[in-house]
Amino acid sequence: MEKPDHIPVLLNEVIDIINPASNKIYVDATFGAGGYTKAILEKASCKVIGIDCDQNTKPYAENLKNNFSDRFSYINENFTEIDNILKKLNIPKIDGIVFDLGVSSMQLDNKDRGFSFSGDGPLDMRMDNSLSTTATNLINTLYEEELANLIYELGGERKSRIIAKNIVQFRQKEKIKSTSELVEAIGIKRYSDKLHFATKTFQALRIAVNNELENIKLALNKLPSLLAPGGIICTVSFHSLEDKIVKDFFKTLSSEENFEKINKKVITPLYKEIRKNPRARSSKLRALRRII
Repeated sequence: MEKPDHIPVLLNEVIDIINPASNKIYVDATFGAGGYTKAILEKASCKVIGIDCDQNTKPYAENLKNNFSDRFSYINENFTEIDNILKKLNIPKIDGIVFDLGVSSMQLDNKDRGFSFSGDGPLDMRMDNSLSTTATNLINTLYEEELANLIYELGGERKSRIIAKNIVQFRQKEKIKSTSELVEAIGIKRYSDKLHFATKTFQALRIAVNNELENIKLALNKLPSLLAPGGIICTVSFHSLEDKIVKDFFKTLSSEENFEKINKKVITPLYKEIRKNPRARSSKLRALRRII
């Protein structure tokens, strides 16, 4: 059986919360392989705008366009441009938006993208190929202290200083250009049976290259004025830093009369979903509704 490119996490829960209705307009802000978009379009006679900065998502969008021609639009841009995108499409308000934050399975599984250490490839890590900075740039130019801080703050790596020192020593001999060279440069032994020793360093570099945390903040702050009454923001996050940004933003908005949290307690996947899709294990779903 062919391995699917990407299994949308907490899909049933997301669809239940968004509750697609006919003649409404929804946004899939992280289109990927189109899993959430397809489910929303199949649920009701509505319209969906799929947004993704990754150029490799275009074939999936073309496939959906063939099946839902007049109800689906695809925009190859960063979701931080949500306000400008809607303005260009002449859409003043939307009825719901979904974010599946972080890196997708199809990005991780493509060794040429450099997101994973499971296969040797160029140390790139850009979700958007038009970005100027790659992981290679960062790993070879940051000072040791800057590198240690980045790995600690964005990866939560407790051995960040040792890793940064090892990387700097390694790059003095040769430039680090591939994922396997970075794993070798990290140079520490496995200290957990559950987590590869390079995981948190790779994660930190990916977040930094794509400016992920700042992009989430920027996009969220644009949404209140773009939501129609009853409009919903639904986020699926996989990293504690992502989730904290969403949690704090929802807390601030729900303290106002115009907004309310849909789920008071964060929603996590059931065991049967985790067993089917291990990537789902760290996912957290939060949702917010505009009341008036």
